[in-house]
Amino acid sequence: MKAIVIGATGATGKSLLPLLATSSEIESIDCFGRRHPDFTHQKLNSHQIDFSQTDDWRDEVQGDVLFACLGTTLKAAGSKEAQWAIDYEANLEFAKVARQNGVNALVLLSASGANSASRLFYQRMKGELEQAIIASNFPHLIIFRPSLLIRPNSDRLGEKIAEQILHGFNRIGLMNSQRPLAVEKLAQVMLKAALLQYRGQAFGSESHIQVYAPQDIFRLLDQ
Repeated sequence: MKAIVIGATGATGKSLLPLLATSSEIESIDCFGRRHPDFTHQKLNSHQIDFSQTDDWRDEVQGDVLFACLGTTLKAAGSKEAQWAIDYEANLEFAKVARQNGVNALVLLSASGANSASRLFYQRMKGELEQAIIASNFPHLIIFRPSLLIRPNSDRLGEKIAEQILHGFNRIGLMNSQRPLAVEKLAQVMLKAALLQYRGQAFGSESHIQVYAPQDIFRLLDQ
């Protein structure tokens, strides 16, 4: 199976690349991004691109499954418009090109609470992206909606506070389905879900959409 990755320099993408490289079922990996990842491997081909210049990289997007891990924070982006350009526009444009080039499967990293009707900007953006990706007609679409992610060496104070609060609730048996999830574990289940579907249906033309809510992710981890 030939894998394609966008968002390989982010926390989840960084965790995913080594798993893909060591999997005997992954023949090759092509990653696309504004920067090259630190990780190197004989299976990995890295493409440094400008996502807005589609014609420069369109023909290089070839493979069986696209792992879309691209995303940023409002603080890092600087504005909602800039975050939308990365989280929504870049993900969607790349996915459309991949589908046009015959990529049959997409594993999309979304967010818990993703809803196009949400009053919250982030959840609404992720929900609208999910709908647009569904409309792109990938025969096999796997959407992950993880709970709060634990990122190595994170400097995001809000995440650290939320993590401590959730751990407190979890210790007394509350909100267990929303317990924090390490990005390494998320990367594991993203690959696991893609391989399970590939083994079962070889990414044929029959349409299939699978959505993993937080509780489904933890259940898949335990299998």
